[in-house]
Amino acid sequence: MPAADAPLTVPYPYDGPDALRAGIFQALDRVVDPELALSIVDVGLVYGVAVTPKRLHVRMTMTSAACPVADVILDAAEDALDAIAPRGMEIALDLVWEPAWTPGRLSRAARVFMGW
Repeated sequence: MPAADAPLTVPYPYDGPDALRAGIFQALDRVVDPELALSIVDVGLVYGVAVTPKRLHVRMTMTSAACPVADVILDAAEDALDAIAPRGMEIALDLVWEPAWTPGRLSRAARVFMGW
């Protein structure tokens, strides 16, 4: 069992204060891809998080460039992060297409849920 003060391990690159790591993970984990009924973390849409004193920056993707719910997911992610970010911190979400999303990014829980 990890030590109580050990930082949370997240399934994406994280560069920022350990004090914010768990809150950011929990916020993103609550955002659901409405087409799959799974968290965007489990789907593997989050490519990385970087936090500076003034900015919380998330790089993420969609399963397809034609994703019809991309705006819904981005808005939900921004709202979730805004709710936990320190007051005055800018929330920046970058939607990227490289590297392309593949099913290999699905978490084990997502694969089990989908019967893969």
